[in-house]
Amino acid sequence: MKNMKNTAKTLTENMINSAMAVSCARRDYFPDKQALLNAFTFFKDALFLYTINPKLESKNCGIDDFEKRLKKNLKILEREIKHYLCFSSAEKPQKAAKKAAEVTQKFKQALPRLQALALSDVEAAYNGDPAAKNYYEVMLCYPGLLAVTLQRMAHFLYENDLQLTARIITEHAHSLTGIDIHPGAKIGRGFFIDHGTGVVIGETTEIGDNVKIYQGVTLGAKSFPKDENGHAKKGLKRHPTVGDGVTIYAGAAILGPVKIASGTVVAANTWITEDIK
Repeated sequence: MKNMKNTAKTLTENMINSAMAVSCARRDYFPDKQALLNAFTFFKDALFLYTINPKLESKNCGIDDFEKRLKKNLKILEREIKHYLCFSSAEKPQKAAKKAAEVTQKFKQALPRLQALALSDVEAAYNGDPAAKNYYEVMLCYPGLLAVTLQRMAHFLYENDLQLTARIITEHAHSLTGIDIHPGAKIGRGFFIDHGTGVVIGETTEIGDNVKIYQGVTLGAKSFPKDENGHAKKGLKRHPTVGDGVTIYAGAAILGPVKIASGTVVAANTWITEDIK
C-alpha cells in the first residue's frame, strides 16, 4: 500500500496538535482498557464461583489456583488505578502507587459484600421470573445480572474517585447488554432487571431494596440547570429516588429528582416527573 508512512504521520500529528493531546510524561500512564476489562470479567465470575471454576465446590478443591488468579487480577487493578491517578490527576508515581495499593486492598476487602449483593440479585431474578429454571441459568444467561454486577463493582471505584476507571467498566457492560447504568447510581439489594434492553439509569439515581424493572425503563434527568456561562451545572441531584419493593414496567420514563414511594407499581409507558407518595 502506498503512502502508508504519510498516513501514519498525519494521524499522529493531528492528534498531537489537537485539544486532546497527551504529554509525553502522561502517555506512559494511558489506561489499558482491555487489561482492566479482563480483570473485572474475572472479578465478576469470582463472585459466582462456579462460573469461574466448576471444581470450586468445596473449601479446598481448586482453591490454590483461584487464589493465584485473584492475586494476579488485583495486581492488574492496582496498576491501572496507579496509571489512572498519574494520567488524570497528574499525581507523582510514588504517591499514586501508595493510593492505588490502599484502594485495591479496600476493593479486596469489599468483595464478600459485593458477592452478597450479587447473590441477592440472582435470587431476585430467579424468584421474579417464572422462566428461570434454576439459579445457574440466571448466573450464566441473564444480561441484567451481568450489567448490575459490573455496575456494583464500578460503583466502588466511583466512590473512591476513580470515575474514568469506573465508567470504562459500566460502558463495557452497556455494550454487552444494552443496559446503561451509570457507576454513580446507588442500588440496593435484590435488584432485578427483566429482559433489560434499553434500560437507562442515571448517575444520581438511588434505588432501594427488592426493586424490579423491565426493558426500556428510563430513570433519567430532565433538562439541566445552567451556570452563567451556559454550561450544565455539575454535582446536583438530577435523577429519581426509588423506594423499596417498587416495580416499574416496560417503557416507563421517570425523570428528574422525584421520589417513588416504597411498594409503588409504575405502569408501562408512563411519563413521571412528580413524586409518587
